[in-house]
Order: sequence, then structure tokens, then C-alpha cells
Amino acid sequence: MSNPATIQEKTIHDEVSKHYAGRINSGSCCGPAAGSQANATAIDLYADVELTAVPMEAAQNSFGCGNPTAIASLHAGETVLDLGSGGGLDAFLAARQVGETGFVYGVDMTDEMLALARRNAEQGGFTNVEFRKGQIERLPVDDQSVDVIISNCVINLSPDKEQTLREAYRALRPGGRLAVSDIVIDGTLDDLPVSEEQVRAALSWAGCIAGALTIDDFRRTLETAGFVDVEIDAKHRYKLAELGQDMESVAATLTPEVAEKLVRRFVSANIQARRAA
Repeated sequence: MSNPATIQEKTIHDEVSKHYAGRINSGSCCGPAAGSQANATAIDLYADVELTAVPMEAAQNSFGCGNPTAIASLHAGETVLDLGSGGGLDAFLAARQVGETGFVYGVDMTDEMLALARRNAEQGGFTNVEFRKGQIERLPVDDQSVDVIISNCVINLSPDKEQTLREAYRALRPGGRLAVSDIVIDGTLDDLPVSEEQVRAALSWAGCIAGALTIDDFRRTLETAGFVDVEIDAKHRYKLAELGQDMESVAATLTPEVAEKLVRRFVSANIQARRAA
């Protein structure tokens, strides 16, 4: 008999992969389709000088909630791993910062995203970047092979975050750093008249927030994986209109008042941690 956890993990991976393959050239992960006002938030996360330094399609296909290279303090010669690299924007920004003596690996499970990222790398002349197919729960990199791990609104999409963070720890060299942007829950949902099942039913897992951990749980999961010096800095609190969810699905499960209160608990955050030397 198949392991139910394995079946659930595959189902979520398939849902997420299909979602993002369909969103190429459509905007951010946490927003409506291209052309809406909320979609501008993806581009607002980066300085103009950053966006003009990468291929246009990489900038247009940023499905993130932050700017991890802005907090990673990258240095020339470092090796960087980008979890869920998408169209390649953060990988390319990292590649420019680590220079010719450094290298960046991007890992993504979606074939369409990998093809887009590789086209962007060729177009932009990036020779110090390689995109590999894989899942962030089972990273296709050697033990202790990278100096820095970055990620942009991807860990929350994993059905097994404990395994994902153990893998991140495994891949980092002693003293290595984790610098990611992600969606977390500020506080708890205990005071709201909703169950976890209702939250998952109303909010698409692939729509950024249904799989989010609380800040305390994220910290605890990082520390359990072995990380030290954990810092979680909340940056932006979401409104329902920003998230591009299927409003009919939300309305069928939650009242508008409860849905708005629920979503206001979700925030984008800068998350940093370190593997001890």
C-alpha cells in the first residue's frame, strides 16, 4: 500500500507545478493576474537597477514575496543555492553579486520554469549559473556544497517543510547562511472560527499562503533542523484582494469578515539563519 504522506506530497507538488507553469508571464505568486494593480507588488520588491541587469522575462516572471538577495550579504566567490528558482531572477541577481569566481545553482521542479530560466541565462550571458530539476525536499546537490541558500516565497509551498529545512542544512557548509523571503502566520489562528481543513479548502495551497507556518513554528522548525541565529522579520501584511485566490472558493467556505481577518494574519517575512561553523 502506498504511504498516504507520499500521496499527499505528490498531489501538492503536482498542484503547485501546474499552477506556476500556467502563471508564466502573468505576475507574482501572491497577486492577481497581470494587469491588475496588486500585480505591481512583485516588481516593487526590486530596485530598477536590479531589474535592468537581468533578462526581461526573468523580471516578468518573479513569483516572490520579497528580495532575498537584498538580505543575503553575498560576497565574491561564494556558491549560492536558490530553492524554487522559477524564471531565474534571484539566481541572476545572486550571480552578479558572487561574480565570475562564484557560482549559483537554481533548483526547480517545473519543466516550463526550468526551460524559461535556461533561456534567460543564455540570453543574459550568465555562465556562472546552472538550473537543475528537483524538489526542495530532495535537493540535487552534494552535502556541505554551498555557502548561501536563498529562496523567494517557496518554502511555504512545500508539503514537508521539516524535510526541506533539513535538506537546506545538509547542503550548507559549516558557517553557511540561509536568507529567504517567505509567507508566515503572525500569531495564531486559534481565535478564528475556522479549522485547518477550512483554511486549506478556502485558500489554494499554490496561492502562497495555505501552507504557511506560524512565525513560532518556522523558528522551531529551523532550530530543530540544526540552524542557529534565527531571525524572522515581518515585512508586509496581506489583504484578501492581493492574493489572487478563487473568491468563489473562499466565499463557499468562509464569510467575508472571517476571510479578511484570516488573511490579515499572513505576512511576508525576511528569514535568516546560519549553520554553525
